[in-house]
Amino acid sequence: MVVGIAKIELFFPEPNSLKAKRQVLKALINKIESEFKRISLAEVDGHNLWQNAILGICVVGKDQKMVDSKITSIINFIQTRSELEIIKAEIDFISY
Repeated sequence: MVVGIAKIELFFPEPNSLKAKRQVLKALINKIESEFKRISLAEVDGHNLWQNAILGICVVGKDQKMVDSKITSIINFIQTRSELEIIKAEIDFISY
């Protein structure tokens, strides 16, 4: 069993308030959850910053190749969004 963890730092150039950022972020999270099944994700930092957020994503699978593929697909999906930019993405794997 392999656990894949991604920490993705996002930048939102458009929103000029915390409320606007949260609307964009909520829409993004809903789209990711509807597109990719059996994952866990949450905003883990940057809650009070109106142009930045950090998403934590977790995927569990039978091997690292499958987990890495799913996390990479999620990151690629986020990169297609025009309302935000990925500043940094870190991926870690834990094998059991």
